Amino acid sequence: MDYPLMGPYTVSNAKSAGILRRTQDYDLTLCLFFNRPCGTKWIRSSFALVSRLGDGVFWYTLILVLPLAFGSRAMWVSVHLFVVGLSGVAVYRLLKLRTARPRPYTVNAHIYPGTAPLDRYSFPSGHTLHAAAFSLVTISYFPSMAWLLVPFSILVALSRMVLGLHYPSDVLAGAGIGSLMAMFSLRIIEVVG
Repeated sequence: MDYPLMGPYTVSNAKSAGILRRTQDYDLTLCLFFNRPCGTKWIRSSFALVSRLGDGVFWYTLILVLPLAFGSRAMWVSVHLFVVGLSGVAVYRLLKLRTARPRPYTVNAHIYPGTAPLDRYSFPSGHTLHAAAFSLVTISYFPSMAWLLVPFSILVALSRMVLGLHYPSDVLAGAGIGSLMAMFSLRIIEVVG
């Protein structure tokens, strides 16, 4: 017997399907936990603002401000961030279309969507992917920026779960993929430079 996994994929092994089901149940339980504060208006509004900033506004501003704050050497960092950002969009869109995982609030009526999603699917969290990638790249060049970027990235990741738009596994996957993209791009710069 085949068991649903994510979107169009199935698991045919009953033992694997059981493990997967328990993992998905735990993921949903955590999703419900993180979404609970969304019923409070000021919390919902605060996380919706963080999410909106994490959708690009904060990162575009960072790309533009770095050369003003750190001089001409930061111009290449901004170019690096721009390329990583474009690559991140391509990767997360491809993964979302391939996995076709529905958003949590469409699966469970107890999950309240705190804001409208940007697209239909949940896996991985593009907001978190970009937060991790942009933060790691920027901090590798300018460690003094960690005080701002690390807390903001954590808030972006939390916002996606609090707003009921992503499962914790979506956020963890986004953080992992974004971190790998950042490390890979930094390694390329190191080898080429």
